[in-house]
Amino acid sequence: MDQWIYCAKLYESRFQAKVLATRMQEDWWLYGYESPDTVEVFRSRKGRFGVKYIWRH
Repeated sequence: MDQWIYCAKLYESRFQAKVLATRMQEDWWLYGYESPDTVEVFRSRKGRFGVKYIWRH
């Protein structure tokens, strides 16, 4: 069963979280890492935004 992995930092805007999510999907190959299979932006109960992802390997 796949489980979400949550990044520890929360951001004030969806844009900031989306930038991190996009970098996780597209830029990791530059450093020789495999990208996560699924990356999503979520909103916390307090209204801040974060990034969660799944590795399916």
